[in-house]
Amino acid sequence: MWYTFYVQKRNTILRLIDAGVVAVVRGKSEEDAVRVADALIEGGVVAIEITFSTPNAVSAIKQLSGQFGQNKSVIIGAGTVLDGETAHLSILAGAEFVVSPVFVPEVAEVCNLNATPYIPGCMTVTEIHTAIEAGVDVVKLFPAATLGPEFIKAIRAPFPDVKIMPTGGVCIDNMADWFDAGAVAVGGGGSLTKVVDGDYSGCTATARQWVKRLEEIRSRDA
Repeated sequence: MWYTFYVQKRNTILRLIDAGVVAVVRGKSEEDAVRVADALIEGGVVAIEITFSTPNAVSAIKQLSGQFGQNKSVIIGAGTVLDGETAHLSILAGAEFVVSPVFVPEVAEVCNLNATPYIPGCMTVTEIHTAIEAGVDVVKLFPAATLGPEFIKAIRAPFPDVKIMPTGGVCIDNMADWFDAGAVAVGGGGSLTKVVDGDYSGCTATARQWVKRLEEIRSRDA
């Protein structure tokens, strides 16, 4: 059974890395979150993190997971998860990955038991080491803008195998800097998910721009 769990978790991580961009959706309502997610997916951003700052976040995750659960190119996760119970509810609703702004040991435990990748926010070498020791495979560098891409380069010396996903201050203009520094994926917040005057098609257009930029970066480095 442990091998099956390992493969399941590993495959989810590979899908996240392949997606490259994880959209952090903080909906004003459940409906708003789902509509933003739909618009982003239409634009090609297929890794969606529904945060628990969204009203009825569990319901939004369940709806999106039901809608896209058979489509393995789309991956729905939960964000701003701060306790084990919330992590458990997220996974039951269909979340395939769980994200926190900080490292929470009980969330790591729940995710490990359910073969679900846990991506905690860290901003020091000690926090990263603690997370890795708890079975974390991908670390969210947060808030990324405060630390900068050079931080990733610096920590790759003591932690050459650590997978880093910067979030907080990442935008289309600096995306290349993060990947050049060694990021395996990036988290996009307001600059990716913002809805202007109720026009969700704007999210789709922005998502297409991010995906195009990611493709440019990857083709350049191929």
